[in-house]
Amino acid sequence: MSRTIAEKDETERRYSESDLRPLLDTLTVWRDGDFRRRVPHAPPGMLSEIRLLLNELADRREHLANELARVRREVVKEGRFGERLTPGPGVGSWAESVESVNDLIDALVTPVTGAADVIDAVAKGDLNRRIDLDRTARGEVRRLGKAINGMVDQLALFTSEVTRVTRDVGTEGKLGGRANLRGMSGSWRDLTDAVNTMSGRVSAQVRDIAVVTTAVARGDLSRKVTVDAVGEMFELKNTVNTMVDQLSAFAEEVTRVAREVGTEGQ
Repeated sequence: MSRTIAEKDETERRYSESDLRPLLDTLTVWRDGDFRRRVPHAPPGMLSEIRLLLNELADRREHLANELARVRREVVKEGRFGERLTPGPGVGSWAESVESVNDLIDALVTPVTGAADVIDAVAKGDLNRRIDLDRTARGEVRRLGKAINGMVDQLALFTSEVTRVTRDVGTEGKLGGRANLRGMSGSWRDLTDAVNTMSGRVSAQVRDIAVVTTAVARGDLSRKVTVDAVGEMFELKNTVNTMVDQLSAFAEEVTRVAREVGTEGQ
């Protein structure tokens, strides 16, 4: 009979305002974002169990907040892109939240790391690296990858064409070589066009000088170098023309003397 009365008293227990005040104060602080606060005490019974559960909830929330702050500091301020949130004591949505944040970091960091690797390779002269744009790359991430790959493509094309022209002209002596402008734009096209202009002018100057010297070798002293030239090429042009003038004057004198001595007997 006494046990029945005790159970009835336990069931009908009413908590006073002073019993509930610590819970209310703590929940108010949590609402404002401070999860360091804990429910300090509660009377025995169900209210004590609620206190333990609320404090455990605060522990898990504080762990998540601390991990977010730590990873933010490591990634944003220290530049350590390999940092991730460590799993907390919770399961279910707690674990899913940690996994979602780590997936977000991976999605943001992976393209940046890939871009850094490609740019580093370009700085070292390796133009074969590209960012892998698989199906998971979308939006701004895909735009970044395409922009960097396009830059490397333009640089590789420019380098390849300029190397070919310089090899043809400088090494193999094939004058008139021109770099292909197809697929180039902006400054890359301007640079390639400048190389073609240089190659064209040098080829024209060398060819004109070659024509004149060939004519001199065949005894034709009437040809002169007429192509436009500046700098050292201008000096070479004047030197060749002066040589032709001197050879022509020498030939005229020798012819005159030979005619007077051999033909006229003077």
